[in-house]
Amino acid sequence: MSQNKPRVIKDFSKLEPDLQEQIKLVYPFGFSDHLITFTNKDGLLVSALPFETDDKYYLLRMTEKEAIKIIEMDEDYDDDGNLKQVVKDEYEDKYSDMDYAADNVADDEDEPADDKYNEDDYEE
Repeated sequence: MSQNKPRVIKDFSKLEPDLQEQIKLVYPFGFSDHLITFTNKDGLLVSALPFETDDKYYLLRMTEKEAIKIIEMDEDYDDDGNLKQVVKDEYEDKYSDMDYAADNVADDEDEPADDKYNEDDYEE
């Protein structure tokens, strides 16, 4: 994660459709296995999906239950929770100029440690 990028905490549902599509490319097998947790400024444990663009670093607030529901309700994903190949191909073509979306499929080994997140570093 780049330290000089603006950091934003946001709800997935409040993102622009283009950004949601890019996130689907990075997480083609769903979101729930990639959630991180951190303690917010009120001392509550919060879960979020990390996502980095060329311009910003996002933490997308969602619980595991919400992450599963988002995928279940999204027609871009099949019944097994995988991004449909035709959709993946379309989004890869659409966002081929964005390295983070086209080439950066989420990998558990690349996930940052949860303890590195400090909500005070993020804006809403």
